[in-house]
This record gives sequence, structure tokens and C-alpha cells, in this order.
Amino acid sequence: MREDIHTTGIPVLCVSCEARHRGICGALNLDQLVALSKSTKRHKAETGKELVSDSRSVERFANLLSGVVKLTKTLSDGRQQIVGLQFAPDFLGRPFQSESSLTAEAATEVELCSFPRQALERLMKEQPDLEHRLLEQKLRELDQAHDWMVALGRKTAAEKIASFLLMIARNIDPGAGPERRSAAFELPLSRAEIADFLGLTVETVSRQITRLRGENVIHVENNRHVIVDDIGRLAARAGD
Repeated sequence: MREDIHTTGIPVLCVSCEARHRGICGALNLDQLVALSKSTKRHKAETGKELVSDSRSVERFANLLSGVVKLTKTLSDGRQQIVGLQFAPDFLGRPFQSESSLTAEAATEVELCSFPRQALERLMKEQPDLEHRLLEQKLRELDQAHDWMVALGRKTAAEKIASFLLMIARNIDPGAGPERRSAAFELPLSRAEIADFLGLTVETVSRQITRLRGENVIHVENNRHVIVDDIGRLAARAGD
């Protein structure tokens, strides 16, 4: 890539990275970014690949550059519950925690930029802005968890499905601004997984998606590709 005043000195790996501006790396100065990049690995993972294991030691953290990650919690009897989704440029991991409390799996093909846990934790001690950015993300995740508590406890089945689709439409493209009016994406979860996530039956999920299609709120192609012409209209159906 051609160098200019905005890219001079920036590691090649980081120049076109969306997470450099919106993710945690945006809090690093040039020297710190260069230092972190020396131990950084950029790689892809196919759908279904386990990225982090529940109750296993965590040696590396990662920025999610593209795709969707599914977070699940394993119960004592082996059952699993989907508890969240992550989108680019979210941060995958929890600093100062040696073991993961969740399983992270690639719900779609994903691209990650990973780095050693010790390297990031060392930079956090040197750079207060980095710790602040991570705290902001975790608080945002907490807010999203509160929103889903409301969705699961108070919203109708129709509103739950619309809320799920709205979450994806608003987050699937890290480069799109909040003012965008439309979106298109592949469903990152199967009908059965959506039902598990929202506390519904598979039949109810299919029925509500069909209803949204019939009312032209969404269009669905090949069973998984969703087109939302008017995000505002979908938000209204979600009760937002």
C-alpha cells in the first residue's frame, strides 16, 4: 500500500485494518502498535471452528476483523446455551482472566488478528486509554445482555425475531455507519440455534420469519440470505 501522512510508520498488517480505528488498537500510540504487531498473527477460521474453550487456559486474545462469533455457556450436565454473538471489530477475550468462562465458536467464516495475552496485559499497564477502551466494550456487552434480558422476558415472539435480525443488520458490516438504511447478510445461526438463543421453538422461528417476509419487512433468499431494505421498519417491529 502506498504510504501517506496517515500511514507512515504504521505496520503493514495494520494499515487497512478496521479494528485499528474502532477497536482496542486505536488506543495505542505508534510505538505500542508496532511492538504489538511483532507478535500478532492474522488468520481465518472456518465456520464451526472452536476459537476459545470453556474452562481452558487462554494464551491469546484477538480482534475480530470480519464474520460472526457465537458465544456459548456449558452447563454442568453438558448442555449448552447460546449467550451472545460478537461482530467486527469486537475484542475476543477477557484480560486478567487465565481461563475462559465461555466457549467462542466461529458462527461464520471469520478473520482474526490475535496476540499473546501477556503482551496485551503489559500494554494495558502502560496505556490507560487501552484499558478504558476494553472497559467500554465490556460495558457495551453488559448493556446488550440487559437488552436481551428484556427481549427474552417481555417481548413477543415477533419482536424477538425482529430484534435478532436487527442486531445482525446493525453490526454485520463494521465499515458501515449508523446512518445506513439497509443491510444484507447471511444468517449466522440455524433456525434451531435461533430458537435456542431466543427461547422459542423452531416452528415459531420459521413462522415469524415467514410473517416478516410476507409483510416485506425482510426478503430471504436460499433460506439463509436476508435482505433488509428499511432498517427503521425492522426496528419498529422489534419494539425499538
